[in-house]
Amino acid sequence: MTAATPAVRLRRLRKSSAMRALFKETTLTPGRLVQPYFIVPGERVKKEAKPGLGLWQVSADMLVDEARPLVKGGVGGLMLFGVPDRKDDSGAALSEQLEPLLRAVDRIKSAEPDVPIFADVCLCSYTTHGHCGLVKDGRIENDASVAVLAKMALAQAKAGVDFVSPSDMMDGRVAAIRRTLDEAGAFDTGVLSYAVKMASAFYGPFRAAADSAPSFGDRTTYQMPATNRREALRELALDEAEGADALLVKPALTNLDLIRDARERSDLPLFAYQVSGEYAMLRAAAEKGLMDFDRAMLETLSSIQRAGADVIVSYYARDWLLK
Repeated sequence: MTAATPAVRLRRLRKSSAMRALFKETTLTPGRLVQPYFIVPGERVKKEAKPGLGLWQVSADMLVDEARPLVKGGVGGLMLFGVPDRKDDSGAALSEQLEPLLRAVDRIKSAEPDVPIFADVCLCSYTTHGHCGLVKDGRIENDASVAVLAKMALAQAKAGVDFVSPSDMMDGRVAAIRRTLDEAGAFDTGVLSYAVKMASAFYGPFRAAADSAPSFGDRTTYQMPATNRREALRELALDEAEGADALLVKPALTNLDLIRDARERSDLPLFAYQVSGEYAMLRAAAEKGLMDFDRAMLETLSSIQRAGADVIVSYYARDWLLK
């Protein structure tokens, strides 16, 4: 062996597909993915909010037929977002606004009782102003909002949701929701907390599908600044201390370091949300012939899992399982 000959040849581990499979460190499966759906009023509704972007709006009567192939294919779960046709800024109309979502939960649980169901807890789709909490004098009211969010979570729990999922980023909402659920005897309902949700530029397509764009200002007074790592760790620790059963980081690609931080600091199940803008970005690049969409998507999802996410909320779950 000459001095120029390498003693260690890592290519030995890559020389065939069987060898690469044997030494594969990260294995992505549909069972690690959660597919979002936007539940809208009416009947026989099934459409993409924006063609090609994977954001599916369905009415309650269509959810079972739409989701059944995913369930049979082993999807990890479904994340449901309510999109009411009536907006209310006080929280007084919440029962009426939630009705299509709760009906959808009842139907999917009756047809597919074992599939985990997550439901978003937030007010952005339910208000005229599109903010995630109640507004008074142009300011998002924290504690009053938390009371309404806890009421929303309880209604979802009673309908059969497995995990209520507060995405609002109000202070103290995890503790309030956990307390409300326990006082009502909903001990088996979990709380998946959006513990780190950045005030991100990557939410645009979602806001169109959920009819939730803010009508004034932005969400920087409650969603996190993308510049802050230490603050993110405080958010994670607080939500765990308040009783969250699982934690979520959003968006995924721009927060891989925080996913790794969360994995190293907490033993709770860790979710990451590959958001609408991430999906749209890869789709747009593929449509311009710059990359293979499926390969790029699977590589991206694998990187999120490799960073430490146990579960990934992704619009690609449907694409993968219906191919």
